Amino acid sequence: MPGHAGRADHPRVTDASPASPATARLRALLPDLSPWRASSDFRRLWLAGLVSNFGTFLTFVALPVQVKELTGSAAAVGAIGAVELVPLVVCGLYGGVLADAFDKRTLIVRTELGLGLLSAVLLVNALLPHPAVWPLYVVAALSAALTSVQRPALDSLWPRIVAHEDMPAAVSLNSLRWTVGGVAGPALAGVVVAYAGLGWAYAADVATFAVSMAFLVRIASSPASHEAAGPSLRAVAEGARYAWSRKELLGTYDVRTSEHAARLRERRAAVPRARTADA
Repeated sequence: MPGHAGRADHPRVTDASPASPATARLRALLPDLSPWRASSDFRRLWLAGLVSNFGTFLTFVALPVQVKELTGSAAAVGAIGAVELVPLVVCGLYGGVLADAFDKRTLIVRTELGLGLLSAVLLVNALLPHPAVWPLYVVAALSAALTSVQRPALDSLWPRIVAHEDMPAAVSLNSLRWTVGGVAGPALAGVVVAYAGLGWAYAADVATFAVSMAFLVRIASSPASHEAAGPSLRAVAEGARYAWSRKELLGTYDVRTSEHAARLRERRAAVPRARTADA
């Protein structure tokens, strides 16, 4: 099956020798690397996500700083989150339909390419003698839309490239990736924006998308099942009704909107920090 090509690249090796208590405690503290060793597609997707995550945080910090510099308004900075919220919710539903109907690898690659092009638009705008404000809001909305379309395809691809028994370890490694990116990414972004400038931040983001694409295009294809229906508004409506009937699914949307609100607060807090460092 094409979508499972990266699942078992290396045979499992078991260590028959008993481990010492100290070694056993050390292993208990370290993450389980079974999916990393067993699946080349997992390694590529994990590394693509790590690199892209750092680039995303560069723009995450640079965008509100630039809005504040151009408008001098804290309300204008907060409006970035407002224009992102609707695409975040609406396109998330449509992304699930697209993930069921099309090859997941292709959908991920195309949305990643779109996100990279949007970062390039920010770079070009920042290099203009008089950067415009409106492209910042357009890019923010479109980026939220593409991210929401990409997310269901990513979430449904992991079980296809990781063996069932390795899924808990894969979830743990993905959580580690998000934690590292969430802690180190904003800190690195603040340094780049404050000392190198907005143009360099956007340029670095574009570069990370290029690296991410190099990993993603090498992932095995993951075609839709033959029974999958084509994308339609009816399918979106059916998905919305199903999600409404499942409280645990509604909870995931609540988590995502809560994450969005937390990121908005972080954005507004990042502006004075970056400006202070720049001064």
